[in-house]
Amino acid sequence: MFVNFLYELKRAGVPVSLTEWMTLMEALSKGLAFSSLSGFYHLARSVLVKSEFHFDSFDLAFQNYFKGVETPVNVIEQALNWLSKEQPPLMTSPEERELFQDWDVKKLRHELEEKLKTQDGERQGGSKMAGTGGASRFGHSGFNPKGGIRIGGASGGSSAVKVAGERRYRGYRSDVIIGVRKFEAALRILRQLTSRHEGLKSELDLNGTVGATCRNAGKLKLVWDRPRKNNIKIVLIMDSGGSMDPYIELCSRLFSAVKRSTHLKDLKCYYFHNCIYDNIYVKPACVWSNAVKTYDILHNLDPDYRLIIVGDASMAPGELTMVNGAIDWDSMNNESGAVWLERLARHFKHAVWLNPIPAQGWDERMNYRAHTISMIRELFPMYELSLSGLQQAVKRLKVRV
Repeated sequence: MFVNFLYELKRAGVPVSLTEWMTLMEALSKGLAFSSLSGFYHLARSVLVKSEFHFDSFDLAFQNYFKGVETPVNVIEQALNWLSKEQPPLMTSPEERELFQDWDVKKLRHELEEKLKTQDGERQGGSKMAGTGGASRFGHSGFNPKGGIRIGGASGGSSAVKVAGERRYRGYRSDVIIGVRKFEAALRILRQLTSRHEGLKSELDLNGTVGATCRNAGKLKLVWDRPRKNNIKIVLIMDSGGSMDPYIELCSRLFSAVKRSTHLKDLKCYYFHNCIYDNIYVKPACVWSNAVKTYDILHNLDPDYRLIIVGDASMAPGELTMVNGAIDWDSMNNESGAVWLERLARHFKHAVWLNPIPAQGWDERMNYRAHTISMIRELFPMYELSLSGLQQAVKRLKVRV
């Protein structure tokens, strides 16, 4: 059973042994996949994948083999449960209030229930029923200018207010070699951050001591200087999943280069999805088990750390401005993302934002998704995620505050 899937996994570079494959077959015979494609995905991954570094390769193989095969999932009930909660949005500007003026929980719940009463199957396109690729406020892979509820599927127009459905793990790989050298060369620019004006004077300056002693009529006078080693500490926070999926290869190269860097005194890596809220994550899978409190990060890291945030800054405006605006179904943020970003900008003396979207895509007149990019640019200096962008960002990080 699924022998061709085994070959697909091997072609993708996932090391699967015959013993592990037979274990999977035994688990399937006992019904542990619960007769669903989603259940098979999680069962096969837990049995066959030995390291999180192969999760991405497993996902690619799974997608290639099971392309076009879908198992219905019970996300409608989840959507209705969420809509039943009283969560009035909190806006921070008149523009956002106007954009979401008809975003009412009770109204959306009633609208979805009425649609489901008359809908008898899947819908593709259109603007009335819940479906895919249309303009309805319910479904996925479409676009509604006023935002909506994404039910299953993947992010399309980045305008969903909430996601109903499970986000599959999309991690960054650590084994990407091709193209990494350019990123490593760019990261070496961070060595330039070492300043002779920072740190304690703890190293004896021999030449300075000789000169000072001579000028002091031969009476010994010690001169101390700051060490020549790199004392730079970096905090790297990367956006993971969703609208960042098109840039996975680019971010994978950056992630690999960062992991292989040895010239920094201290490097901390964290992750977030779309925007930073009460929690950030220690692994690319932004799930509860990987979460740490953002407040703890602010308390434990001193302001001398250089903060580098990597993300496309593209999301529904409510994700940035609303309480409980986090797009993930199981996330409830008590304060808006804008508040948390402001805290980060105030805490760290030096901070930049690297965006994989080319600079010409930051113009709201050219890109409807650029509204949140403009808002974030007011908080952080933003540069392209490119060699020249990194060089410009390093120059900004070198500015003394």
